[in-house]
Amino acid sequence: MPQPAEPRRMAATLLAGVIEGQMLPEVPLPPADPAARARAQRLALVTLRNFARTQTVLGPMLRHEPQPAVMAALRVATVEMLELGEAPHGVINDTVEALKRERVTQKAAGMANAVLRRAAAFEGWTDLPVQPLPGWLKRRLKSVYGADAVAAIEAAHHKGAPLDLSLKPGGTAPEGAEPVGASWRLPAGVQVSALPGFEAGDWWVQDAAAALPALLLDAGPGETVLDLCAAPGGKTMQLAATGARVTALDLSDGRLKRLRDNLARTGLQADIVCADALDWTPPAPVDAVLLDAPCSATGTIRRHPDLPFVRKPADVAALTALQAALLDRALGFLKPGGRLVYCTCSLLPDEGEAQIEAALGRHPDLRAETRGLPLGRATAEGGWRTRPDDHPQGIDGFYMARLHRAG
Repeated sequence: MPQPAEPRRMAATLLAGVIEGQMLPEVPLPPADPAARARAQRLALVTLRNFARTQTVLGPMLRHEPQPAVMAALRVATVEMLELGEAPHGVINDTVEALKRERVTQKAAGMANAVLRRAAAFEGWTDLPVQPLPGWLKRRLKSVYGADAVAAIEAAHHKGAPLDLSLKPGGTAPEGAEPVGASWRLPAGVQVSALPGFEAGDWWVQDAAAALPALLLDAGPGETVLDLCAAPGGKTMQLAATGARVTALDLSDGRLKRLRDNLARTGLQADIVCADALDWTPPAPVDAVLLDAPCSATGTIRRHPDLPFVRKPADVAALTALQAALLDRALGFLKPGGRLVYCTCSLLPDEGEAQIEAALGRHPDLRAETRGLPLGRATAEGGWRTRPDDHPQGIDGFYMARLHRAG
């Protein structure tokens, strides 16, 4: 079994990796007990959500910032004590001992002990501002939604994300789940595989906002439907549950494995294709397409607080070009009279409203026909948007629009 400090040490490793530009899943970790790895992940996530607060507390206590591994350990320990309410003695002792065990950090152990004892006595943690969005993103969102809305979005990010479920027809939500839009919600931190209905395939995990695009497409029994950029498969299962004949396509075979596993667990059917949608062509035109385009994922920061540390403005320019290319390509897969739902989990209009405005200009035979949905609001060009502050417990930020091709 790992030593008690192991999750803290791994959490610090994850945090340091994110600061260096890696997304959390990309940061390598040593072999460890699954429970310890899960705890390390949770510690890293809550530390990222409180990164600015740790700087406010620790900054005045340090003559100069120590090496990244030591600073990450200080941040994790500070969050454990001040945000999670862990007993300072145990946190400080384990953190200091962990630093002593590593040759490259052992000289910092004494400093860490002194600093963390002072940090444990800090008052006013909950009065500190929540984690701000990076400047480039905050400026863009303020120009679109206003300062008050951006403050509400940041507050939603700070809360993290509960567990949302989509039910298979005839499935039963676990006890205690509450309806949110067309989904069911449980508190964060629940062990998914231990919940009633998991093995039976009654439901799958999917944010309440992420469940809306498939509702908007409104597939029916026997219709041919393409789900492009489909993995990990929540929307594929929604579409398959309608009785439609679904083909799910994704570029990543690794991500498609999770889709296959979910289909097997739920007993739902879909054809799976590993290919690039820009190079692939269906054997025949289809009735409907759902295009969940690659995007900046800025609507998912509440569950992925590492994103603001990694995503850069230049990423958005490259993604918008890809989105336009995929949209044009996907429209060509439709039968006359067919329909397409375009969606992104982005808060940026460049990846949503502006894409649809441009597509309507490029394709005179298209019209937007987006209908009202349980969460969010209509947009001027004929789409639909959700924001993280659209529900007291938060939802993902999404944009979606349904386009009809003339018959």
